[in-house]
Amino acid sequence: MALFSSLSERLNHIFSKLTKRGKLTELEIKEAMREVRVALLEADVNYMVAKKFVADVSEKALGEEVMKSLTPGQMVIKIVRDELTNLISSNEQKLKVSPNPPTVIMMCGLQGAGKTTMCGKLAYHLKKSGKKPLLVACDIYRPAAINQLQVVGKTANTEVFERGTQNPVKTAKQAIEHARKQGFDTVIIDTAGRLHINQELMEELKAIKKEVSPTEILLVVDAMTGQDAVTIAESFNNDLDISGVVLTKLDGDTRGGSALSIKAITGKPIKFSGVGEKIGDLEPFYPDRIASRILGMGDVLSLIEKAQEAVTEEEAKQMQEKLRENSFNFEDYLTQMEKIKKMGSLQDIIGMIPGMSSKMKGINIDEKQLEINKAIIQSMTKEERQNPDIIKASRRKRIANGSGTTIQQVNSLLKQFEQSKEMMKMLKNKRGLRGMF
Repeated sequence: MALFSSLSERLNHIFSKLTKRGKLTELEIKEAMREVRVALLEADVNYMVAKKFVADVSEKALGEEVMKSLTPGQMVIKIVRDELTNLISSNEQKLKVSPNPPTVIMMCGLQGAGKTTMCGKLAYHLKKSGKKPLLVACDIYRPAAINQLQVVGKTANTEVFERGTQNPVKTAKQAIEHARKQGFDTVIIDTAGRLHINQELMEELKAIKKEVSPTEILLVVDAMTGQDAVTIAESFNNDLDISGVVLTKLDGDTRGGSALSIKAITGKPIKFSGVGEKIGDLEPFYPDRIASRILGMGDVLSLIEKAQEAVTEEEAKQMQEKLRENSFNFEDYLTQMEKIKKMGSLQDIIGMIPGMSSKMKGINIDEKQLEINKAIIQSMTKEERQNPDIIKASRRKRIANGSGTTIQQVNSLLKQFEQSKEMMKMLKNKRGLRGMF
């Protein structure tokens, strides 16, 4: 499911009615704002946050500049985008770095929020940016917690410091000393969670905080818990004075209201969001980009960053040349499929392209189809892959038999292939995406 898909769909429906009109009356704007408020509440946004947000937007939307504008609908959308950005933005969005290494990041949260996995994802993210992190196992209560951290540490290619079931405060202190001696510039401490917030948990977390003076205290919260996520964040913040929040499962079947409420309620920013199960599925939380995606405006910057990670500059140039010469074939298509898989889910990628989310509304994208298409292409001869025009009826039957698919599926892929060539040409010419395809 695409990020904030339900809320995005509702807001787009509301604003489409505004943009179809010429001048807007005060009554029309007020009615739209009432609908926005309902949409926010249904998306699990905190009641007081939704109320203030709508009041702020309404005040600006009813201003003389909007009412007399030739495109008032577009101006209202811009106001909503700016207010959404303000709602979730902060001057402390980026991770702090200690002037005296190591930077100590204390991860906390309730059981089941995905804290241990998130420690591994954060370590992987930091390694990609040139850091040398150390993971520290301080959850001595949950069965196999230390082993789980070792597994995610191996996946992230990061060392794990553990001292079994000794006092977690002592383990944290020893880990800092180890990091200094071994040249680790970042220490990520996986603390114990509980099923519910209790005094015993908080006292242990406070003791660790006092001992190691963390640079960052990040609370890991499950976005799918809705308003409970806000309550949990508020409680941890009151006891620990957290520096930020990491939202997990933001890619799941969630209404997203917690992401829009946490900063307003706690005053602390969301610094990262988990957007999948893979070790690399962690994204910095960019308020302006999130606001644009919620309003169906896409997220070109994130799309470019994902593409740059998956495709080298040389590969991009080669692809541009093939598109120019109209020599793009199934071998290139297979390569592109592998690159796209590295970038994440197709639904999310499409949601980042400006204007595409509304055009693809209601179309179900089956990720498994990529594997079926791969099998079909691999059943083609080299000559067929390089020259798709020669794939006529008898060849299609042979390819279907060889790949365990049907002739209809082969025909469908051939049609998709032609459409994808057209789509890549379109993306290549879209402002901000030149050079990616």
